[in-house]
Amino acid sequence: MGTSQGFVQIVEFETDRIDEMRALAEEGDQGLTGRADGPRRRLVLKDRNHPNRYLAVIEFDSHEEAMRNSDDPETGKFAERMAALCTRPPSFTDCDVQDATDFR
Repeated sequence: MGTSQGFVQIVEFETDRIDEMRALAEEGDQGLTGRADGPRRRLVLKDRNHPNRYLAVIEFDSHEEAMRNSDDPETGKFAERMAALCTRPPSFTDCDVQDATDFR
């Protein structure tokens, strides 16, 4: 196992304005598509047991790429606009990928 196979940031957020959040994400996607240091994939999950609670799982090739993305002024503006749509401040969890298995 030894080496990391990427980096994932998990953003937990609550909002009662998910349609506006989706529109904001789509707008942000335009600036991220094809960027060398941008995320490779985003997965958004809705918590079935807690209305208005979501998890965004954002995959990067490396921690360094994620930090460059975080330092980008556009990312800061996006985070501010996202937080304004939340009912409480989002939380962030940084994870090194240790193993990944595709079953299909």
